[in-house]
Amino acid sequence: MNIVLLDAITFGETPLECFSELGEVEVFQTTVPEQTQQRIVNAAVIVTNKVVITKEHMQSAKALKLICVAATGTNNVDLNAAKELGIEVKNVAGYSTDSVIQHTLSMLFYLMGHSRYYDETVKSGTYSKSGVFTDVSKPFFEVKGKKWGVIGLGAIGRGVANLAKAFGAELFYYSTSGVNRTEDFQRTTLEKLLSECDIITIHAPLNEKTANLLDYEQLLTCKDGAIVLNLGRGGIINEAAVSRLVDEKDIYFGLDVFEKEPLPLESPLLSVKNSERLYMTPHIAWTSVEAREKLIASVCQNIRTTL
Repeated sequence: MNIVLLDAITFGETPLECFSELGEVEVFQTTVPEQTQQRIVNAAVIVTNKVVITKEHMQSAKALKLICVAATGTNNVDLNAAKELGIEVKNVAGYSTDSVIQHTLSMLFYLMGHSRYYDETVKSGTYSKSGVFTDVSKPFFEVKGKKWGVIGLGAIGRGVANLAKAFGAELFYYSTSGVNRTEDFQRTTLEKLLSECDIITIHAPLNEKTANLLDYEQLLTCKDGAIVLNLGRGGIINEAAVSRLVDEKDIYFGLDVFEKEPLPLESPLLSVKNSERLYMTPHIAWTSVEAREKLIASVCQNIRTTL
């Protein structure tokens, strides 16, 4: 059985030995669209994180039996074509829940505590020269007593909400699907959540209900000093609106996901004036060592149980 890994760079240094136990393995660190068809032509199994697999690719790979998506989302695979051609598609869910929850708090505290400013103040020697034992020029606040709004109450959103509650925050949630309900937290409308919450975290999938969910007019209603974090999917929050608002209003944003990845050099997010109000990470919330190990183990298990 020939197993082809198309974008192994996303797994970092995670051991891949389990694939060798299942068949002959070809590992490609990256694959551009022009290379895909040639690389999968003899594959029985394709492992892809974000490399797109089209109907034409499947038709050209005569031995193809299984496409393993090394992620939760399967929007990079033509699912209708796979079903038509009798090719199984398997994804992995739940492997990165704890990692994303942890990164949510990391982004929050970085912005809330003005970590960039204080780190640079010490390292630049400004603190050493000040003659004062402390620096209170950038006030920060406690989570306790603040209103925290969660958009998307799946496993990650619920995990974030539980930790926020442990810190003493008052929890509110907006279910983008209308399905997730709980008595543990207060359900509210999107409008009230945006206008009343001090902290807003997004943990929803991208679909017809969430695309461009937070545009300029919606975000403009946020409180002064509010912190808005997107750890769901790029496209849920309008990036042009974010780039405007950090320069127009006292509001802070943390973005780990973007509409197009990697973030284009021409993105307005890269030319904001008040960059201290914007914290961006390159889609890393899911990438803890433990999460990637769980991911690879689950992909291998999908191969074992399917073929």
